Amino acid sequence: MPTTQTFQVQGMTCGHCERAVTQAIQQVDPAATVQIDRASGQVQVQTTAAREPLAAAIAEEGYQVAA
Repeated sequence: MPTTQTFQVQGMTCGHCERAVTQAIQQVDPAATVQIDRASGQVQVQTTAAREPLAAAIAEEGYQVAA
C-alpha cells in the first residue's frame, strides 16, 4: 500500500531539476507518483519504497535532502 512521503530538497531551480528528481525517484520505484513544489523545495512522493533509498537517489542527482 503506497504511503506519502515528503522530502525537503534544496537546489531545484528549473524544470530540468524537477525531471531529474522525478526520474531518480522513479528509478527506485517506477510506480511512484511525484509532486514537486519548486518554490518551497517540497517533494511529495506516493510510493511503496522506503524513505532512505529515495533520499539517496535524490542526493545522487546532486540535490541536498533535509532530514
